Amino acid sequence: MLADLEELVTCESYSADHAAVARSARVVAAQGARLLGARPETVLTDGVTHVRWTFGTPRVLLLGHHDTVWPIGSLKTHPWSLEQGIARGPGVFDMKAGLVQMFHALAALPSLDGVCVLVTGDEEVGSDTSRPLIEDLARRCAATFVLEPSAPGGALKTGRKGVSLYDITVHGRAAHSGLEPEKGVNAATELAHQILALSRIADSVTAATGPGTTVTPTLASAGTTANTVPARADLSVDVRVPSAAAQDAIDRLIRTLRPEHPGARLHVAGGPNRPPLDPEASHGLFALAGDIAARLGLDPLRQAAVGGASDGNYTAGAGCPTLDGLGAVGDGAHADHEHVVTATMPARARLLAHLVGAMQ
Repeated sequence: MLADLEELVTCESYSADHAAVARSARVVAAQGARLLGARPETVLTDGVTHVRWTFGTPRVLLLGHHDTVWPIGSLKTHPWSLEQGIARGPGVFDMKAGLVQMFHALAALPSLDGVCVLVTGDEEVGSDTSRPLIEDLARRCAATFVLEPSAPGGALKTGRKGVSLYDITVHGRAAHSGLEPEKGVNAATELAHQILALSRIADSVTAATGPGTTVTPTLASAGTTANTVPARADLSVDVRVPSAAAQDAIDRLIRTLRPEHPGARLHVAGGPNRPPLDPEASHGLFALAGDIAARLGLDPLRQAAVGGASDGNYTAGAGCPTLDGLGAVGDGAHADHEHVVTATMPARARLLAHLVGAMQ
């Protein structure tokens, strides 16, 4: 398992680099073919490479991704290493160790009939090209197991917030900031008003639907030169919601934003990206996993609801029972301290193998 993990981690797969993702897909395909005894289908959509195995009529979907947030060259600053049971490297926790565990779990089964494996190449950037594949398979399956990394301490993820993403553009009017600033319409100032309005929207939705909704302005830019009133400003907004009701309410309110300055114009793009993963979608599968863990003599399983989203949001939204966080135990997804506790990998693979076997 460790040799396979090193093979995947040392093949960089930054989401935005489609050539790198294609190379990674070839490595994933070869590793999976060796362990599963079958070559996969390669699905290329808008330049993004996904890998899929189908054995018989699918009943169980195993879902993961091979792209990472780490730009090409990150191996120079975050090299693969294995010291005292800790594996490090770009994407080792999120989620290449999960792929290794998945392949080894399936290799232990006497039959793969009824199993479908989908490893996508664009999860970290919203799954735009893979979402139709994911939802189509989920609608045909009785269960989805997601190999994303675990929550802290190895907890399985039985709830995830939904995600909405917006881009807000303010159109103002340029003017010389020293000679005649009064003739301009300052898009940066208008953007500041809109950021404050977004905070009020978050407060109102929380009051109406309950806690857990966050509206976070992230990327912002304005202007062209230091002595020009900005004619344009742009803002990206990340929204996380605990329920479909909150997601709908946020969407309606953001689309009602109006400029404070009569000479400014607003344009709002984007909207809901992933629906929430409701804990009810995981309830039965988590209970099954707990029973299996007890029979195998593993530590009692724990569950957690998290703010981050995954492709498990899509499968649950499509009506398929979904259990997430079955991948690696470690910490530091997307961070400098990303790592995996390697001693946990065989037990996690055993648990997954028995879960799949129970659903076939």
